[in-house]
Amino acid sequence: MKLLIAALLSVCVSAQAQNLPLKAASPDGQIVFTLLQTKEGALAYEVSYKGQPVIASSRLGLDPQDQPPLGANLAVVSAASGSVDETYTMKHGKANPLRARANWLRVDLKEAGGLRRQLGLEARVFDDGVGFRYRLPAQPAIRELRLERELTQFHLAKEGEAYVLALNGFRTSYEDSYLKLPVSSIKPSYLAGLPLLARVPGVAWVAVTESHLENYAGMYLKRNQGRVLEATLSPRVDDPSLAVIRATPLETPWRVLMISDRPGALAESNIVLHLAPPSRIADESWIQPGKTSWSWWSGDYATGVDFKPGMNTATMKHYIDFSAEAGLDYMMLDEGWSAEVDGRSRDLTKTNPQLDLPAILGYAKQKKVGIWLWAHWTFVDLQMDEAFPLFEKWGIRGVKIDFMDRDDQDMVAFYHRVLKKAAEHKLMVDFHGAYKPCGLRRYYPNLLTREAAMSLEYVKWSNRVTAEHNVTLAFTRLLAGPMDYTPGGFGNVPPERFTPRWLNPQVPTTRAHQVALYVVFESGFTMFADYPGAYRGQPETPFLSEVPVAWDETRVLAGEPATPIVTARRQRRNWYVGGITNGEARTVKVPLDFLEPGKYEAALIADAPDAAVAAEKTSIEKRTVTRTDTLEMRMAPAGGFAISLKPAR
Repeated sequence: MKLLIAALLSVCVSAQAQNLPLKAASPDGQIVFTLLQTKEGALAYEVSYKGQPVIASSRLGLDPQDQPPLGANLAVVSAASGSVDETYTMKHGKANPLRARANWLRVDLKEAGGLRRQLGLEARVFDDGVGFRYRLPAQPAIRELRLERELTQFHLAKEGEAYVLALNGFRTSYEDSYLKLPVSSIKPSYLAGLPLLARVPGVAWVAVTESHLENYAGMYLKRNQGRVLEATLSPRVDDPSLAVIRATPLETPWRVLMISDRPGALAESNIVLHLAPPSRIADESWIQPGKTSWSWWSGDYATGVDFKPGMNTATMKHYIDFSAEAGLDYMMLDEGWSAEVDGRSRDLTKTNPQLDLPAILGYAKQKKVGIWLWAHWTFVDLQMDEAFPLFEKWGIRGVKIDFMDRDDQDMVAFYHRVLKKAAEHKLMVDFHGAYKPCGLRRYYPNLLTREAAMSLEYVKWSNRVTAEHNVTLAFTRLLAGPMDYTPGGFGNVPPERFTPRWLNPQVPTTRAHQVALYVVFESGFTMFADYPGAYRGQPETPFLSEVPVAWDETRVLAGEPATPIVTARRQRRNWYVGGITNGEARTVKVPLDFLEPGKYEAALIADAPDAAVAAEKTSIEKRTVTRTDTLEMRMAPAGGFAISLKPAR
């Protein structure tokens, strides 16, 4: 990553005490963050959008072990304000280059009595949201922070619906359905995963998440009373009464509020990346986002082959052949490639006897296909110092690490340790069974994607991955960052005829819907989930082969959660548009006014007229268009469409 432009301009600095409230506004003046004290003397904040409240007075503070809560009876020692304007590049994402432009406020406070502890608060206000964090200086009263909980609140200014990922506990992979509920109807027992999206009627959409989660515990939300949501931190494994043990000085992760009157603007936002530190990898030339074939999802299924499908050399060569044929960058060897120990454990330095790994790696090199390896996190934790140098020697390009299912302080440290060690050995990473993105891929760009969602794998054993779920993901989970959803199921059937099965799974959406996911969903490492025979000879496959995984611009043209979404993404001068609907048939109009002047060659993949009963059928056509045209796209129930737009030659 190269820093193209960076400017940190102080516009108002004061070393003298100032009285609360203190304010910071976004560069366009639409969003205002206010730091204040309540009548009871508690530190609090408010956020407004276009002059109307979005977040009403919400408490701030920290609750250390064996001390009174820190956040009341505070006086301002000093305050400073200024602006930041920087432009940076990324290896992949929804835009490139990216511009981070915000106004900031930093306030240092001290208790008027008692322990006379100190606390700092920093806020950055962008045109599309707010980030704020605590800053705890080194001080005699807190040499080591032993934090039981944060006192941070998010008080929604009006009653409105929220999209809640209600999780069963802190041991979670974020794999569940989203519930649409009035904010005040969220059960206090619900542990809400982030991002949480809510509507403040007549004012704005707001999403709560976090950025730069490092040496800290992951944040969740619980409803306290009324419309007040409270931060809840993942407890430590060694002492569940604590969330964080950390020496001072320290800064907490950013608490992020994404705000707009258009939900699609939240899907376009890069505020989570903007609040993360710059890259820690000096040479990024080896980091290459791309697409991969994958044998696990189809369940050792294949037709028309002269070998028994499974975790064996012939099957892996079959998938390598397909990657080369389809123009894919990679092939993924999933669970089962490494040697068993004691009938259970897997040694990452040795190979399953059914595989001739040197032959597979040599064959892949000949075909110019990179190999990724799957690994359970526990064995990565035990063996990464030995395994990662060996993987580099073998020529492995990346590692998919699975089943972490936690985001306590120790597990967060594991993610950072993995990425640092992987970068030393030129390995890219996909975290599966993971917590939500928090901007980590900005400072470790060898992280290409992560799961943290109920993805297409669930069709193997449940009927929960519906078209409505997919549309909801675009406005919730994907706000945080790239998602390893593993799209591309070509066994398409109408939802009413869908049956879960492990071998050769069905998919309860149309073929066009699955194709559109390659545009609507963002990921720097994207699977072709189905087996090679499902794609060979299919008219939609060339689109999947050519669609990029890294973008220069993203625009959400239409949509709201659980209803159709239409997303346009650009790489260089080529545009790709994807649209998906829920269980209802829809017809949407797609104005092409985002195009540059001139003629474009449009290739359209849409639901066939009978796709409601024959979900695998698509209608494909080509036409010449300009920016003055509007395309009318019909979607069947659980359907979709995909369009490529290239300047005419």
